[in-house]
Amino acid sequence: MNDDGKSVSTALATVMHVRCPDRLPEESYRRVLELLADLSPVVQALPPSAALAELKGALRYHGTDAAHLGEILRVRTLSHLGVDVRVGIGPTITVAATASAQINGPGGVLAIAPEQISDWLAPLPVEALHGIGPRQAAVLRDYGIHSVGLLAAVSPATVQRLLGKKAGRLAADRVRGIDPRPVVPRALPASAAVRHRFTSHTLDGAAVRAALLDLVVQLGVRLRHRGQAARALTLTLRFAGGTAWEKTRRLPEPSAHDEDLRAVAYQLMDAAGLQRARLTGIGLRAEDLVDAGQVAEQISLDGARESRLAAEQAMDRIRDKFGPASIGPATVLPLRPAS
Repeated sequence: MNDDGKSVSTALATVMHVRCPDRLPEESYRRVLELLADLSPVVQALPPSAALAELKGALRYHGTDAAHLGEILRVRTLSHLGVDVRVGIGPTITVAATASAQINGPGGVLAIAPEQISDWLAPLPVEALHGIGPRQAAVLRDYGIHSVGLLAAVSPATVQRLLGKKAGRLAADRVRGIDPRPVVPRALPASAAVRHRFTSHTLDGAAVRAALLDLVVQLGVRLRHRGQAARALTLTLRFAGGTAWEKTRRLPEPSAHDEDLRAVAYQLMDAAGLQRARLTGIGLRAEDLVDAGQVAEQISLDGARESRLAAEQAMDRIRDKFGPASIGPATVLPLRPAS
């Protein structure tokens, strides 16, 4: 914030945030990414239905303005795919993503210049700011903070007290147009899978549950290292005789945390209703992946959960330094080879 109390942007690049229709087929989504890549060499996929592009170099190359590039993308997606997109453009990821969400109808282009940020954001409801989740918005509204402008008027220290240190700091920065995150060229894998094969046919429920927990931990670590979060999990059980059972369940919210993945994995295992079934292998697949950086960080009033998440971060650092078998739940360590 400058001396006049106006929001400022620290980003130099112009950012485009593209929203495709929900439930867009994966092949159509990939084609949208290809069309976007024709306009800018710096494209970041945000599956299943969004993407980012940095336009700084593209504007010089095409010799036009950002809004025109957004209209070109719309025309091309409509003519090639029959898909209309909503395009938000701004100096930062937060502003661009907020803009794309404010477009009414199936498609459109909304470009926000740096000098417009403060006046444009101010009247929006607080939950409209990209990165503010429903729980955070509810807390802010309880304190009379109903709009983005009111949130910008609150001191950063107060916002941190209301939302927590990390979430509050991010909200206080982004409401003032401060978001230094770059657009990182990346085409994210559509899924991540881990598997365990039993050395012999097993009927032991405890052994199966331990193997499933081991897969949950492996999958969580992989997703966090990739910077991804899963919207759904698929459990596959393979039986003696070559048959298999598979079921998918969606998570309440996208997550890469062991606690959330474990709860859904155990629900899937319970749904299998195993009774004296001889298992030869088990697999767990995270699906409908999204960039973890685009998942709203929900405020939690559960102190125990916050402690577990802090412990998870500490264990990830230990694994990075000493290897994946160096730490983990006691029941799964015997399943891991020594590093």
